[in-house]
Amino acid sequence: MKQLLQNLKNGQTTIEDVPIPTPRAGQALVRVAASLVSAGTERMLVEFAEKSLLGKARSRPDLVRQVFDKMSREGILPTLQAAFNRLDSPMPLGYSSAGTIVALGAGMEGFQVGQRVACAGGGYAVHAEYNLVPRNLLTPLPDSVDFESAAFTTLGAIALHGFRLSEPQLGENVAVIGLGLLGLLAIQLASAAGCRVWGMDTNPERVALAQQFGISACQRSQAVDSAAAFTANRGFDSVIICADTSSTDPVELAGLIARDRARIVATGAVGLSFPRKIYYEKELSFINSRSYGPGRYDPSYEENGKDYPIGYVRWTEGRNFEAVIGLLESGKLKVESLISHRFPIEQAADAYEIITGKKKVPFLGVLLTYTNSEQKVESRTIHFPLSTVSKTATVKLGVLGAGLFANATLLPALKKVKDVELVGIASAGGLHAAHSAKKFGFRYACSDDEQIINDPEINTVLILTRHDSHADLVVKALQAGKHVFVEKPLALNNEQLSVISEQLSVTSGSRPLLTVGFNRRFAPLASLLSTFYTNRTEPLYAHYRINAGSIPLNHWVHDPEQGGGRIIGEGCHFIDFLTFLVGSAPLSVSAAALPDGGKYREDNVSMTFRFADGSIGVVDYLANGDKSFAKERVEVFCGGQVAVLDDFRILETVRDGKRKTVKLMGQDKGHFNEMQALVSAIRSGQPPIPYEQLIGVTQASFAAVESIRQGKTI
Repeated sequence: MKQLLQNLKNGQTTIEDVPIPTPRAGQALVRVAASLVSAGTERMLVEFAEKSLLGKARSRPDLVRQVFDKMSREGILPTLQAAFNRLDSPMPLGYSSAGTIVALGAGMEGFQVGQRVACAGGGYAVHAEYNLVPRNLLTPLPDSVDFESAAFTTLGAIALHGFRLSEPQLGENVAVIGLGLLGLLAIQLASAAGCRVWGMDTNPERVALAQQFGISACQRSQAVDSAAAFTANRGFDSVIICADTSSTDPVELAGLIARDRARIVATGAVGLSFPRKIYYEKELSFINSRSYGPGRYDPSYEENGKDYPIGYVRWTEGRNFEAVIGLLESGKLKVESLISHRFPIEQAADAYEIITGKKKVPFLGVLLTYTNSEQKVESRTIHFPLSTVSKTATVKLGVLGAGLFANATLLPALKKVKDVELVGIASAGGLHAAHSAKKFGFRYACSDDEQIINDPEINTVLILTRHDSHADLVVKALQAGKHVFVEKPLALNNEQLSVISEQLSVTSGSRPLLTVGFNRRFAPLASLLSTFYTNRTEPLYAHYRINAGSIPLNHWVHDPEQGGGRIIGEGCHFIDFLTFLVGSAPLSVSAAALPDGGKYREDNVSMTFRFADGSIGVVDYLANGDKSFAKERVEVFCGGQVAVLDDFRILETVRDGKRKTVKLMGQDKGHFNEMQALVSAIRSGQPPIPYEQLIGVTQASFAAVESIRQGKTI
């Protein structure tokens, strides 16, 4: 299928062929008929992408600080590689579309194939021939609402949410500052609600268009006098700012024309420097509207389909979408006259020439149209015929997952490993798989995991997907006779782990191998550290401190069903490293956590592990530190010797009063060595990490969480 993409690195806006997505549970695959270009959000993205590297840095100083923090921890080269990899990721544009459902994932009761729908959401309702959309971002369309009108639904919901935040009453005076697309929708909504509506814009053509809707409107030069006359010198009960400008004039004007204790709502991106005198004297309330309504930016609502009870949240973003569709159906919201341009998806780049001002053409509503109404859903694979084909490679590789970790870390490491052929790569949406396939030289990209797992040319599968899918994909790949590398964690609970263990036990003969992405044990300095204690004759004590940093509580990693929490999801790395040093998995764990205090989620934890030989390992996993400080430090004491490993950059060993320091040019956490070990293991038929350690480490991560909650040793 064709999709519009933005390259943040070079600023190019291009149309690319990508695989048609495959719907997962809670998703619908929609064949798109029309999508609306946002002259605000999308223009800002394109303009940011077109800036030079220095220009990008100047516009986002917050990201520059993060880069310098990372550089101080990990070194210049790894940081620059990570930054350029992030910029190199293709960005889908668009967030408002309409079309017809052609396929449904599980759990999509209430929707059916052939149903006409409006679609919403950045990353979902994108400019592409097919959209993959979660259930709460889908709204059924009545027959009387055409696709082009329905493509305005998301923008209409933004205007409607801003209007609701102004808390209007029947007959109140409402002002709308800025009569672009958002403002022209807002004045119609306010009028339909029974308010007396007045509008202002600097563009006389948009003022005239508002007047065609029966709205009193004027230009900026007449605004103060016109507003006074309209309200009989009382001022407006509420003011909705829909302007898109860095100027503070809209905020200043809103203060001037508002009545005492009025409500001012900003739905556009405007300068927010407030004139204190007027806002103080009138005791004005100011609200920044957050997009479509309650549910926005909440993964449990948008991604997982969990709705809010209507008795507690009357107008969610989904119910705002329904309201907009209802207004379109009744004729109270009219958008036909707001459409200034239509472009077929093949010419979408021309639309961005207009909205960014490169073509000096007046515009308002810019639609992209699609002519694939009769196309069959079968192009879930894109082949790259110029890719290298090897008849002798030991590893014929298929990859599941093409996210940032895959592109920035593992795939670059794999490209350096000999005896590996990159056959196929899959991602749910297809887009990132296509990008990775072209970048690293895979033979094909697809959106279907099953195609990779069942491809007879593939003998090894890398699983780099979200945590909740790991266990199921591991079992499927092993059953298909494939060697499996899965990123940590191996499983999220004992039930999943038991199924994997059973699958390993029933496979005999030339059985496929399984390994987990515990890369740190393969790091060059980790090997030196282990060698330093090769001849130890007594138990060791190891302390591993991790300055992990906090992540938002709504991040999927914290979700017990998707990510498993940070101890299971990432803490297993450090438990494995202790296991590597000792040579066996731990027998027991005693763990305690600091109070979460509404800010953390069991991610300020101290865990003490005991091993069969009497060794003790302590993992302190902390989210309450400063990210500019080094992330990881390991100290090991044993037999009159001490070793300290700092962030996989410096190893210091002390023996008989003699110090030895090994310092790397940059951080190396062992990903390249890990991939080499995988190839060697497949050649030899021996797993790179003993299975009892893989299983034991995973069990230990579960036990650590249990110990925190029960307050006892497990």
